[in-house]
Amino acid sequence: MTKMIKVALVQQGVWHMAKESMPLAAGYLATMTREQLGEHCDVRIFNASGSMTPLEMAVDILRDGVPDVIGFSVLGWNVRQFASVAETVKQANPEAVVVFGGNHVANQSERVLRRDVAVDVVVNGEGEITFVELLRAVLEGTSYANVRGISYRGEDGSIVTTEEQPRLDDLDVIPSPILTGALPLVDERGEFRYDVALMETNRGCPYHCSFCFWGGAVGQKVRAFSRERLRAELEVLAKAKAHTVVLCDANFGMLRQDMEFIEDFIEVRDRYGYPRALETSWAKNKSKVFRDIVRRMREVGLGSSFTLALQTLNDSVLDLMNRRNMKINQWRELAEWLAAEGLDCYAELIWGVPGETPESFLEGYDELAKHVSRIAAYPLLLLPNTDFSDRRELHGFITVRGQRDDFEYVLSARGISLEENIRMQRFLFWARLLAENLVLREVWPVFRAVLGWTQSTCILSLVSFVEAQQGHLGAALLRQAAESSTADPDSLAPALEYCFATKEFAELVEQWWISTVEPAAPVQWRWALQEVVRYDLDTRPLPEPVRRGLHDAELISVDGEDHWSVERTYRLDVPALARSAREHGEVPEPIPDDHHVRLLYKHGFAELVRSTNHEETAHFVARPDPVPAPAAHLLPHSSQPERPAARPGNHVS
Repeated sequence: MTKMIKVALVQQGVWHMAKESMPLAAGYLATMTREQLGEHCDVRIFNASGSMTPLEMAVDILRDGVPDVIGFSVLGWNVRQFASVAETVKQANPEAVVVFGGNHVANQSERVLRRDVAVDVVVNGEGEITFVELLRAVLEGTSYANVRGISYRGEDGSIVTTEEQPRLDDLDVIPSPILTGALPLVDERGEFRYDVALMETNRGCPYHCSFCFWGGAVGQKVRAFSRERLRAELEVLAKAKAHTVVLCDANFGMLRQDMEFIEDFIEVRDRYGYPRALETSWAKNKSKVFRDIVRRMREVGLGSSFTLALQTLNDSVLDLMNRRNMKINQWRELAEWLAAEGLDCYAELIWGVPGETPESFLEGYDELAKHVSRIAAYPLLLLPNTDFSDRRELHGFITVRGQRDDFEYVLSARGISLEENIRMQRFLFWARLLAENLVLREVWPVFRAVLGWTQSTCILSLVSFVEAQQGHLGAALLRQAAESSTADPDSLAPALEYCFATKEFAELVEQWWISTVEPAAPVQWRWALQEVVRYDLDTRPLPEPVRRGLHDAELISVDGEDHWSVERTYRLDVPALARSAREHGEVPEPIPDDHHVRLLYKHGFAELVRSTNHEETAHFVARPDPVPAPAAHLLPHSSQPERPAARPGNHVS
């Protein structure tokens, strides 16, 4: 084995992300290949941004020299683009070996290899050992039959699947792409180059949820990386000034070692000033370990969003999801505990599971919203390697493939008609836009306490108003995005940009207030509810001040980070009012009492304004800091007691 081959590893981030996503999967393959076959393989990583087209990817890859082996880290949103790039590579080098790996294609060779003729091999499990074995076969010119964990075409055109590759018990045998320098961490300006830093502390999932391929495709046994390795990775990321670490674990907070990781995280942050936030998929069953971790993070001010991954509040649907044995039904006590700890929390629900009805789903949504207003309500997708996908006939699923992705979107199912589903898809779009992605925040508990409006009622009221605005360009944009959302999750991107970036969206909400909410509000409450609306619109994450009309915004440094600073005065303490509404379900009649604040918007949201990653967005909601009262002539009109309360359109920035 003396020849040298060119190996390309391709990974692509989520659509519409301006910054690169960290190519961790490709990094694992690259470091393993270099360690085992470095003398024979020239390995390059091609990290495509989410907006990169197949043309741009193909040009980038071929410009570097036509590869002999090219491996793609496939997800549902990029499989079509990668298939197109693979065809181009095959034209340039018909002998090139094209490899697809990842949860979306694993164990799906019958479909993938027959559909995508340029693909030669599908990896059916963990890829690090399998990819090295495959490269050895290519270098030696031997049959793929001895490579474990793959599917490929036999000489007669039939699909051949080899024996399963044993899963790695010792994950530390995979060299770290962070520690080896396989992944460049800073750009030419010396700044951390990715949207977030990705890490794995463990692999595996013990659950068998019917809708999720984490348990089906990854396996049940949970295996962990060593504490020493993870600590070393944290230090390297800290020196690169990575602000947020996102863990790729299925159930962080389940293992005792997870507390050790948190302690190391805190020590590294205190020493270097970074990383400053942690996001992850938290353990579904919230054990003592989880609660100890949460308390420790609160003690030291370590930011995170804690997830209640409920998916449904319907007991019969829980059975169908194979989640009855999980202690998620204790969510009320947990939500109250997190709130008492002063920690951010959001919940997840899934619409479209057989047995759920629009009425039961909205009832569950509103019950959950009493405790957690940020609810990620997603439509059910049929994913490969899941129980729902394998038993689609039993459940009567009728699906459609996405416009540019390869996900199966459910149109109807047993007990759910097409008409009901379309009506609920409309609600899901608006609920995700307005509540999950934090466009509005404090109105939900306050309107519920004062007006008796549930969160879904409030959302649908605003929706009805927007949909009725004929000739309004912004309303038309939002309507069009909602109409295309059933099989196009990317439809949220332009809607989010409109809501966050424009002054016109605020004016649209103000008109809704004037025409719909104000007439329904008790007279003595109108000025206060008006201030709540104004506060929510003011504190939206800020991509760029001028477009929002914030001409008085100043760029300042706070704790070593750039923030936009704007001073505002409100006629009451809106966050305190909302907090009281959440905790008690009712609020005393308000008394005007001017609150002067400096709103601090973390800089950098322009790169995330079209992103649906609400966990990241949460870090960019304006933070109000009290400031001394300004001179009377500088007060906004609504804050001068001698004037009557103005309509929101007169003073919202």
